[in-house]
Amino acid sequence: MQSIYAMHQNDSDNLEKEEKFLFNSIENIRDLYLIMLSALVEIRNSEEDFIEKSSKKHLATAEERNPNKKFINNEVLHLLAESNPLSIAMADRNINNWKNNDDYILLLLEDIKKSEVYEKYMQNKVNNFEEDREFIADLFTEVIAPNEKLYEYLEDNKLTWVDDIPVVNTLIAKQLRSISIPAEGKEAVVVPRLYKDMDDKDFVKDLFRKTVLNNVELAKEFIDKTPNWDTERIAEIDAIILKMAICEFLKFPSIPVKVTINEYLEIAKEYSTPKSSIFINGILDNLVKDYQAANKLIKTGRGLM
Repeated sequence: MQSIYAMHQNDSDNLEKEEKFLFNSIENIRDLYLIMLSALVEIRNSEEDFIEKSSKKHLATAEERNPNKKFINNEVLHLLAESNPLSIAMADRNINNWKNNDDYILLLLEDIKKSEVYEKYMQNKVNNFEEDREFIADLFTEVIAPNEKLYEYLEDNKLTWVDDIPVVNTLIAKQLRSISIPAEGKEAVVVPRLYKDMDDKDFVKDLFRKTVLNNVELAKEFIDKTPNWDTERIAEIDAIILKMAICEFLKFPSIPVKVTINEYLEIAKEYSTPKSSIFINGILDNLVKDYQAANKLIKTGRGLM
């Protein structure tokens, strides 16, 4: 939807170029995931470095000579640091953001040490895996993910990440809460795939291309369903959402009608005007009735209507 909107805004007809941008944007979601997850490792490394330097000070205090190392000994942080899939993915994508911007790591570490979740965790020096896991999950969701400075950095780095941040943070939070000590030969941390399978990736390309290439024909499908609205009065985002939904109705027989409607209503609620979802729902409902009456809605498989 955003890629099609960008094409309209730029008055571009270079389908190949815009499609490449679309797939690059999706690839960048993985980069965001790797950056956010690796921040935990870098924060831990920064604290270890601080503790080591403090202990070697000429006039080190008793606490500095014998510090509480519970945080840097956190077992989940060690699993993240030792994860081969994570290391390989970061090397493949050349992820070194925190090496070049360690000031953000120091800011995050400072906020962590001020947090209640950290203070409670550090009340003793004993590491327990279940407690370590709960702490890291809470730390990520309550301190790191909501950090405004971090958000500003990510937004400045890639504007397309603004909409991806909540999705990625939710994924990481879920992953952290389910992490466990791996069996021998297994990895504790596996980098999720961007696509479920090749059909999933093909769907992205097909939906984008079929919506763009059939733009005029798809628009004609709903114009006579909006007698009180001329084309120019329909919000551009709403028009794109309608075209994409109609495209799925007519050109993707394996996608259930209800799934299509529900998905695009959610997109409308997120990205368009407050009343858009009601407007779009009414049009799509009427179109489905007409398509069914005309046997124009061909869906394959069980339960697809």
